[in-house]
Amino acid sequence: MKNERKRTYLMIALPILALFICFNTVPLIRGVIYSFTNFKGFGSYDWVGLRNYADLFTDARVLKSYLFTFKLAVVTTIVVNVLSLILAMALNSEIRAKSFFRGAYFLPNVLGALVVGYIFNYFFTYILPAFAKMAGIGALEGSILSKEGLAWIGIMIVCAWQAVAMNTIIYISGLQTVPEDVYEAGGLDGATGWNKFRHLTLPLIMPFVTINLVLCGKNFLMVFDQIMALTKGGPAQSTESISYLIYNNGMSGGQFGFQSANAVVFFIVIVAISVAQMKFTSKKEEQL
Repeated sequence: MKNERKRTYLMIALPILALFICFNTVPLIRGVIYSFTNFKGFGSYDWVGLRNYADLFTDARVLKSYLFTFKLAVVTTIVVNVLSLILAMALNSEIRAKSFFRGAYFLPNVLGALVVGYIFNYFFTYILPAFAKMAGIGALEGSILSKEGLAWIGIMIVCAWQAVAMNTIIYISGLQTVPEDVYEAGGLDGATGWNKFRHLTLPLIMPFVTINLVLCGKNFLMVFDQIMALTKGGPAQSTESISYLIYNNGMSGGQFGFQSANAVVFFIVIVAISVAQMKFTSKKEEQL
């Protein structure tokens, strides 16, 4: 009976494992191999060794995309987590129609990123300038997506608007694990307001903060759909993220081998940042 059960589990797992290897592991290995070539995405290619990796650190466009991506990821991660925590605390309190508001705030997460991006593209291009013109705000009379200094803010707003939903749900789950006895004991010691949050709530939900920070950091470093829908890397390549650069120049720019090397380096960077985040927040959990 036990052997039959093991055989059944194995039969269920093997097809999934085969699909994972076929559509994830094999392309990953092929991408690493192509990173050592001058492959253009078609035709023959030659081995170039580590030349692609060396050229990455001298390519101004690549370095600019890294700077933009890190700036966007850091700012958006902070904005999303602050807003999500505030919303979670509000939705976890004793308010009327709590379930309705939770569902309403989660709606943006259900919508596709491209759909949301195209909607906001219309908003930033036509609706916001029209309101700005009526209000006499000259700086916003044109589309912010067409301005090098403001386009990234539009992308940040769209990314944050969609990401807040899931982070809020995670924070609500964390807040619901905090025992009421803790707040009662804190109230007896005079803990109220900010002190109550800082010394009681935050230490107890720190594991959930860690999860949200890591997920946000990873997702915003890999931002692609919003840029595709809003700016396509413009204006003047000022909003070109690493993922978009890899896709655009690798698929249609004849730099498949070079951008494969970029993708390998980017993968290592994301893993390193995620591990560093986990270690840092783990130390914070111990301190709190």
